[in-house]
Amino acid sequence: MTHSLYWFTNDLRLSDNALISLAAKQDTALSFIYCVDPQWFKSNHHDCQSMGQHRWQFLAQSLQQLNNTLKDYGQHLVIYHQAAHEVIEHYYHHHNVRTLYCSEQIGYDEQQTLLNVAKNHGDLVIKQANTFTLYDNQQLPFTINELPATFSQFRKLIEQTTPTINTLLDPPVYIARPLIAPMPWPTTLPNVNKERTLFAGGEQSATDHLADYFSSANPSTYKETRNALAGIENSTKFSPWLANGCISARQIVNALRNYEHIHGANDSTYWIYFELLWREYFQLYSLRYGNKLFSFAGITKRKPLTSFYPQRFKQWCTGTTPYPIVNACMKQLNKTGYMSNRGRQLVASCLVNELKLDWRFGAAYFEQQLIDYDVASNWGNWQYLAGVGADPRSGRHFNLVKQTQTYDANNQFINHWQGDEVHAIDSLDAADWPLSS
Repeated sequence: MTHSLYWFTNDLRLSDNALISLAAKQDTALSFIYCVDPQWFKSNHHDCQSMGQHRWQFLAQSLQQLNNTLKDYGQHLVIYHQAAHEVIEHYYHHHNVRTLYCSEQIGYDEQQTLLNVAKNHGDLVIKQANTFTLYDNQQLPFTINELPATFSQFRKLIEQTTPTINTLLDPPVYIARPLIAPMPWPTTLPNVNKERTLFAGGEQSATDHLADYFSSANPSTYKETRNALAGIENSTKFSPWLANGCISARQIVNALRNYEHIHGANDSTYWIYFELLWREYFQLYSLRYGNKLFSFAGITKRKPLTSFYPQRFKQWCTGTTPYPIVNACMKQLNKTGYMSNRGRQLVASCLVNELKLDWRFGAAYFEQQLIDYDVASNWGNWQYLAGVGADPRSGRHFNLVKQTQTYDANNQFINHWQGDEVHAIDSLDAADWPLSS
């Protein structure tokens, strides 16, 4: 008897999950897996890890919550501390798996993994569905290769053609029995902190936050408060759950439309949709440009006039630069795994323009630290700010003094995160040789 395997990636939910709905229609034995790649916790060529402590904490909570949900169906989630292609290979040879369910992938590396799996297992049927973006590709008024060069052009096309957002999907009523018995959490994985964190991972946590946010008046003032450096209520805070697939963009838009129907639409409620369109654009951007997303010259083929100074990068990471607002933002990130959108723009501008560092190291550090990391939004935004991406202005340079006066005039945020503990740069040169005083 052949069996089926469902490989969870960035779709850690059962509600509004087209792939779950597809898998639930089949009646052969079905197993659910999640693969935690050991490479995520190893230092890469940017001297960072792909998965830092805060990201892992949120992901682990999301996986535990997903497993609890599956138990209601007589199912369970098997966690492997192993590369996905190795796990799939094992199921193929030892459990006669001939159907693999996996969400459509946005990231280049993830796409390559799937291509290699298909190449090495010719009779393995790979079934996919879109679980991560607001629109399916076939709903767009252009092909991926015709993606507009700027977000403004993209937004105008979307708003002119108004693609239909598919109806939300309910969780499945029935899921076929599992293939193998439950397995314990791998002991080789990093520990999960039991302390309360800023955000709790998981589908139920996401659903609770969605309900709480749209039962408040905050959506009607979002545009006025979204640039605040702190304050849980000042922005939507959906991004951690979106990045891990604990909630879908369509669920958020559906809740937004319901809110507007009851309370009325204004610039602020529109801006929530506007921000989701930005996210959508970068997902398509990743599909369009593939591994160019990680190229120093980006999609422009113009290399920035930056270098790499190890000491400067270390100071930026630890929040000990000469710039208090940057220091405060970085210390907030290191402590919580989160930073406001305004803060991200300021620290990125500092790394590229003040510290003259290779933007890819900043993007890699964000990948390590941010609990709401997703490959397209992170690397696409960094390219945008570094002037090698979709920005028609060829880069953004923020005046840090002016930004501080605008967004932290009383130094409340800086004082809270001890950002005024500043240090000079360049006691070492680019090769780590000491400079004379």
